[in-house]
Amino acid sequence: MTSPGTLHKLPIIDIAPFLGSNPGDPDNRATTAQALHNACVEYGFFYLNLEAYLDPSEPEELVRLGREFFALPQDEKDKLSMKNQDHARGYARLNENVTNGKADNHEGLDFYKPVDNPDKAKSVWGENQWPTIPGFKVKYDLWVEKMKTLGLILMEAMSEGLGMTREEWKDLRKQVDDSFWVMRVIGYPPLPNNHDGFSCGAHRDYGCLTFLHADPTPSALQVFLKRPGETPSDTPGLPQEHGHEEGVWIDADPIPGCVVCNIGEMWETWTNGLYRSTLHRVVHRGSNYRVPFFFEPNFDAVVEPLAAASRIKRKDIPGDAESMRKAVVYGDFLVSKVGSNFDVAVKGKYD
Repeated sequence: MTSPGTLHKLPIIDIAPFLGSNPGDPDNRATTAQALHNACVEYGFFYLNLEAYLDPSEPEELVRLGREFFALPQDEKDKLSMKNQDHARGYARLNENVTNGKADNHEGLDFYKPVDNPDKAKSVWGENQWPTIPGFKVKYDLWVEKMKTLGLILMEAMSEGLGMTREEWKDLRKQVDDSFWVMRVIGYPPLPNNHDGFSCGAHRDYGCLTFLHADPTPSALQVFLKRPGETPSDTPGLPQEHGHEEGVWIDADPIPGCVVCNIGEMWETWTNGLYRSTLHRVVHRGSNYRVPFFFEPNFDAVVEPLAAASRIKRKDIPGDAESMRKAVVYGDFLVSKVGSNFDVAVKGKYD
């Protein structure tokens, strides 16, 4: 099922027409691709219906395993501390993650793509640290493979929505076919009334695509939609985080059979600002567990504005004189962003 978004609701997009080895009905593919394009231009966030792609018990099992890990004694969890490795891979205690200078009220376990010749003295180049909980690594490894495949499927669908030729898509695919992915398992306790900050403060993702599975807790993930003339209503007792922007904070509550998907800064560069990474935050009043997977470009990918995006902007905005975004090497960009995000001498952060 695909349904458009509204002022207070994100669109839902069914990826089914792009699944399978045989191309689906061309009209259905075109409709899905256009819906993705519209969602990226207007929202930067959307629900991705995966009922035709995976069994809903799979992500539920991930949450169960995550809950089991975070219920361990503190000294057991600390055995996987990030300081054991590259200060990016491993466990971070409650309030060690920092956003906008304030401690985030969550704890997390972070994994990155395994690398050749790991070196824990090099940023993001260490080794992953896995809990010894039975089935944990097996189940999460399977999820990684499914999300990597989903990332390529969605990238192809987005390329069609952007009007890319098949050759242009092949060139773009070469930039993401060895994704330097990141996965987090996050535990959120109830946000204390006297906490100076959020469960996770407002931020924009700086990668490519984020796929988020969460347990059914409502009113936790909040997305800021720019809407001229609209005045945001802030969460009582918490600071304003949208600056002087006009718009609304909406809840992106979990929908059965769907993951929440959002685009990061690499898509801003590829589309020269046509698609924008959207501000979002987490406010938990109850216990919650989330498993975000970040499908990123290859570490050595050169990310630069795409010709297809320039064609759209020239067509939609006559006389557009906007300067081109600068090309970046993704790995360099990632390392430049990593750091100053934990309340310890740690390098590494994803939300």
